[in-house]
Amino acid sequence: MEKSKFKPNGVALVPFLIFVVVYLGMGVILVAKGDPMGFYGFKGPIAVIVGIIAAFLMHKGSIDEKFDALVKGCGDANIITMCIIYILAGAFSVVSKQMGGVDSTVNLGLTLIPPNFVTAGLFIICCFLSIATGTSVGTIAAVGPIAVGFAEKAGISMPLMIASMIGGAMFGDNLSIISDTTIAATRTQNVDMRDKFRVNIALALPAAILTLILLLIFGRPSVPPQIESLEFNIVKVLPYVFVLVAAIAGLNVFAVLLGGILFSGIIGMAYGAFDALQWTNHMYDGFNGMFEIFLLSMLTGGLAYMVSQAGGMEWLLQKIKSMVKGQKSAELGIGALTLLTDAATANNTVAIIIDGPIAKEMCEEFKVDPRRSASLLDAFSCVMQGLIPYGAQLLIACSFTNGLVNPVGLIPLLWYQLLLAVFLILSIFFPFADGYIKKHPWNFEEWKAVKAK
Repeated sequence: MEKSKFKPNGVALVPFLIFVVVYLGMGVILVAKGDPMGFYGFKGPIAVIVGIIAAFLMHKGSIDEKFDALVKGCGDANIITMCIIYILAGAFSVVSKQMGGVDSTVNLGLTLIPPNFVTAGLFIICCFLSIATGTSVGTIAAVGPIAVGFAEKAGISMPLMIASMIGGAMFGDNLSIISDTTIAATRTQNVDMRDKFRVNIALALPAAILTLILLLIFGRPSVPPQIESLEFNIVKVLPYVFVLVAAIAGLNVFAVLLGGILFSGIIGMAYGAFDALQWTNHMYDGFNGMFEIFLLSMLTGGLAYMVSQAGGMEWLLQKIKSMVKGQKSAELGIGALTLLTDAATANNTVAIIIDGPIAKEMCEEFKVDPRRSASLLDAFSCVMQGLIPYGAQLLIACSFTNGLVNPVGLIPLLWYQLLLAVFLILSIFFPFADGYIKKHPWNFEEWKAVKAK
C-alpha cells in the first residue's frame, strides 16, 4: 500500500464501526434474550450491507466512484482466494461425510488415541498441518469435520475441541514460511523469512506449550466414554490421509482440496454410497453450506476498501504513530496498529499489507529491529484474526458444528491466541525472546543483519 495514498479522515471509519456494532450488537441482544444461537439469527452479510449503505451516504464522491471502490475491495486477491477455499472446503466436507469418511476417521482416531488426550492431540495435528500448508483456513477446513466427530464420540466439550483446533491452526499460520502473512510481513519489512521464523518461534512456542498443558488438564472428559465396537473402513479414511499428506508435502491448497473431493467421490461411488449425479449434488450442497461465509468475507473486503479510500485507515495509522515516543512504545504501536486494523478488516494478510509500511517507518525512526517488527506484525495479526467472532477462522470452524457452537462463545477458550498475546506484550518490556537478535544485531544503514563473529 502506498504511503499517504489517502487523506486522513477519522469520520470515514464510522461505516465500519456501524457494521461491527450492528453485527456483534444484534448477536449479543439475541443471546441476552435467551437465544443461544443468537449470532445465527441475524446474518452477518446483512450487517455488512448496513455498513456499506452508510459508506455510500457518508463518503464523498459519485455513486459510480463509490461502487467502483466497493467492487475493487470485494475482488481483492486475498478475499477471492479465501472464498474459493471456502467453497472447496465445503464440498470436500460434505462429499467425504456422505461417503462415510468422517465416521471411519473418527472411529480410527478414537481407536489409536486415548479419549483423554484427543483434544491435545488435535491441537498438535493442527499445528503441524498449518505450518505445512501455510493456511489456517485450509487447516480448519480439513480437520473441522474430524474435530466435531471426536467431540461427539469422546464426550469432550465441543467448544473446547473447536477452540483447540483453531489455536493449532493459528500457530502454524503465524510460523509457516509459505503463509501469506509471513510473506507479507517479511516483504514489507525487507527481512529474510528464516530470520523472522527464528524470532517468531521464541514467542509462539512457549504459548503453544502452555496451551498443550492446559488441554491435557482440562481437555479430558470428566467420565471416560464407554465406546463399544468401533467400526471403521480404512479405505474411507484415505481421503483425509491424502489431504494431510499432500498438504504436508507442500502442495497447493486448491489442488489438495480438489484431489480430496475427487478421491472421496471415487470411494463413495465404489462402495455404493452415492452415484455420479449424487456426488455432484453433494459437492453443490457443500458450496451452499459456505455461502454465508463467502458473502460475508467478500462484502467485508469491499467495505474495508471503501473506508480505506475515504481516509479512515490512514487517520487511524497516523493517530497511533503520533503516540510513539521510543523503541518500546514503537513496538506497542505496531502491535496496537495491527490489532485494530485486523479487527477492522477481518483479514490478517490485508492488515499486514496496510500496516507494513508504517511499521517499517517506525523501525527506521525508533531503531526497532525489522525482524522483530515482522514477527510482531504476523503474531499480533494472528492473535486478533483468531479471536474476532466475525473472522474466517471462527466462522468456518463453527459452521461444521451445525449451530451447536457460536463464535462469541469460543473466545474464552481460545487459549493459544490469548497466551500468545500475553507473551507478545511481555516480550516488549522483558526481551526474553531476543536471543537471535542480540546474536545477530541489525545494521540499519545497510538494512541487513550483522554476521556473528
